[in-house]
Amino acid sequence: MAHIPVNHPLRPIYRLVGFASGAYLVVYGILGLIGTASEGITGHPVDRVLGQSTNLLGAIVSLAAGGLVLLGTAVGRNVDVEVDKFVGWGLLVVGSYSLATIRTDANFFGHSISTVIVIYLVGTLLVAVSLYSKVAAPGKAGAPRQVREGRAA
Repeated sequence: MAHIPVNHPLRPIYRLVGFASGAYLVVYGILGLIGTASEGITGHPVDRVLGQSTNLLGAIVSLAAGGLVLLGTAVGRNVDVEVDKFVGWGLLVVGSYSLATIRTDANFFGHSISTVIVIYLVGTLLVAVSLYSKVAAPGKAGAPRQVREGRAA
C-alpha cells in the first residue's frame, strides 16, 4: 500500500519493540506453563503470573504467539511485518473473546481483566510495529514525503 511508510527511520526501534513484545509473551507463557503444569488444559486459572491469571491453554497460546513473533523478528526481511500483523490482530481477537467471556464457563484461557488489558496492549503494539517496519530497496521506496511535497528533508 502506498500510504504505509517504507524504510522508516525509526524501524530499528519498532523492531526492538516487536522483539520485546514477543519476549514478554514467551516469558509469560513459560511461567504460565510452570504454574499450571498440574492443572487440566482449561482448568482453574493460576492465581498470578506476572500480575495476570492464566491456565495451561492460555499459557500455550501465549508461548506460541511469542515464539512466532521472535521467529519473525529473527528472520526479518518483511517476514516480521506479516507475522507481527497476523499475531497482533490475533491477540486482539483473543483479548476480545476473553473480555466477552470473563465471568463465564466459556473463559477457556483463564484470563482476568488485567490479562485482557495486557493482551490488548501487546496486540496493539504489534499491529503498530507491523505498520512501520516495512523495508524496500532504496530505488523502489520512492522519495520521502517531505521531498515529494517540496520541503527540506
